Amino acid sequence: MEGTVFTPALEGMKHVKSEEGEMLSKPFLEVCKQILPVIDNFGAAMALVKTDVGGNITRLENKYLSNPSEFEKLYSMVLVEVEAKKADGSSSCTNGLLWLTRAMDFIVALFRNLMEHKDWSMSQVCSEAYTKTLKKYHGWLASSTFTVAMKLAPDRKKFMDVVGGKGDIHSDIEKFCSTFTPLLEENHKFLASVGLDDMKAK
Repeated sequence: MEGTVFTPALEGMKHVKSEEGEMLSKPFLEVCKQILPVIDNFGAAMALVKTDVGGNITRLENKYLSNPSEFEKLYSMVLVEVEAKKADGSSSCTNGLLWLTRAMDFIVALFRNLMEHKDWSMSQVCSEAYTKTLKKYHGWLASSTFTVAMKLAPDRKKFMDVVGGKGDIHSDIEKFCSTFTPLLEENHKFLASVGLDDMKAK
């Protein structure tokens, strides 16, 4: 593999915004898709996250494909639902975007921990990232399922070897975190502007 597992996502992030600076549906979803192979390397520990992320990408993608010109911009899917008063439904695209963004927050926090806490075990890296990002939105059941799954996290060194490929993994992780974070923050800011950034798990 040329480069690291992050190479495709880093490339994709350059195209996420239109010339006017608006978030585009297809390129944003493509970047999220390119994170799936990264999640794969965690094995069983991230099976839940992967299913969740995959499901939300599919939901948003289907909406986009139903009318690519109407839904070219990511937030247009949300605005249509807000207008129809359907945004807070558990199967809405708004809900899909919110949970997709939160899952990506978790992934970013996890990789930040990997860079900043060289002495932490992988399950510590995962658990702390979970506490910081997703935990407050999860009910007791999701939370306990997650906590058990984190104990299955792979060995840290093995994981870094796998994701590193032939590139400079540390530099790519830094780039990934610093480039992706502002995009995720923008999603939160937009969702907050329509009063939908704090939905809990249904």
